Amino acid sequence: MNHAVVPTTESRGFRSVRESGISRPERFALGEALREQVPYERLGNWSASSARFDPIALIAMSHVGRVQDLVGIRVARMATTPYGFLRGSAAVMAADVASLPSTGIHPVICGDAHLGNFGFYRSPEGAQVIDLNDFDEAHPGAWEWDLRRLVASVWVAGRENNYSEQACAASARSCVLEYAAEVGQLATEPLLARSFNRFDVSRLKDSVKQKGLRREIKRAVKDARKRTSDRVLPKLTGDIDGHRRIIAEPPITTSVDEAESAALGAGLDDYLGTLAPHWRRVVAGYTLEDVAHRVVGVGSVGLRAYVVLLVGSSPDDVLFLQLKEARRSVLARFVHGDDAWHQHQGQRVVEYQQALQTVSDPLLGWTTIDGRDYYVRQFRNMKGTVPLNAIHEEALSDYAGIVGRLLAKGHARTSGASMIAGYLGDGEGAGDALARFARLYADQTEADWAALVAAAKAGKLPISDDAYMSSAFRPG
Repeated sequence: MNHAVVPTTESRGFRSVRESGISRPERFALGEALREQVPYERLGNWSASSARFDPIALIAMSHVGRVQDLVGIRVARMATTPYGFLRGSAAVMAADVASLPSTGIHPVICGDAHLGNFGFYRSPEGAQVIDLNDFDEAHPGAWEWDLRRLVASVWVAGRENNYSEQACAASARSCVLEYAAEVGQLATEPLLARSFNRFDVSRLKDSVKQKGLRREIKRAVKDARKRTSDRVLPKLTGDIDGHRRIIAEPPITTSVDEAESAALGAGLDDYLGTLAPHWRRVVAGYTLEDVAHRVVGVGSVGLRAYVVLLVGSSPDDVLFLQLKEARRSVLARFVHGDDAWHQHQGQRVVEYQQALQTVSDPLLGWTTIDGRDYYVRQFRNMKGTVPLNAIHEEALSDYAGIVGRLLAKGHARTSGASMIAGYLGDGEGAGDALARFARLYADQTEADWAALVAAAKAGKLPISDDAYMSSAFRPG
């Protein structure tokens, strides 16, 4: 890795005037000076060197420790399209981008900032907002790593929809320009004010220029509002011997035995201790009714994930929670080497989600079950996304700009905003360079996807039929 500086991202307490040291204008100047060490042109370069990690080997390594009966589903979902491959190959891209030039400015980053990992959800006070919504790989790291993954995903998704290369280039560039504009604006604001900056649905609609995209956002928001525990109850459950039970639909949803159910129950008791006191009392008022294993997403397939049905004081007072196994971030080895650094990976996911999002699910927490780390969240809290195949060519640039701003907002909340803003300036130079990188890495993604398909056909990777994999644009 080529790093110029590595600022601290973790606060240990209040700093004295003497310790705080560098003023905001000085930080801008430091960022601007980094253009000499990492010229914009270097951001646009990509070629698969002989020292590159074998992507198929990395994917096979990521399968170690997963539920082996489900690994074939993961490969099948990745094999659908190049975008499906991109979604499931965060480990591959982490290894690639970590080898590239970067400024060394390390805020907390998402680690898997592709176009599909932005979407709607309900804030604690009931408003609907849009933000980053996947944090399994979140970790301190180079801001460029996130932005590289995002612009590459824009290009891959554009090709998936048969858009012109010109449209893909304009969209990748728009993403960088809007990232630069947002981080530049937030860098001038007080630290506390940055923490309240958010995109609710009304602000989002006002910022969208393209009519077709406004329609798709309106439709997606309407659909997301239906994704609540009470609305999903009749779809996921049925009456068995007078009790409400989660319906098994193998291999996606499967029942658990008594021992596993008991372990999950004990883990949920421990989870309560990670909640704020008010929410601990609220959730503790529910009774555990049933639990099942449920496959989700692409990259997460094979990791242990459960959906839990909780019932309150009446049959229609229900709450679904989701437990997802958390493993070490794919970024960690490139930041800390072999050291674990985070003692509990579920806690890492939760705390970095809260760092990157303006508002988060109030029921976020973590637990340990049978020696494995998990994080816990609401299974349905009006979560949804704009389907990528519903974004028309003329709207992709608009939407790419929106997610660029959302990514910048997350980064600016943690560390280094003034230096990033100083380095990027108006974003023009970096936008041109990163658009070039996006095209080159889209080519690489297509080649890696073809290699995955070939490996599966040759029996080097398991692959199974999956009725749920019909579209790589399916929300995770």
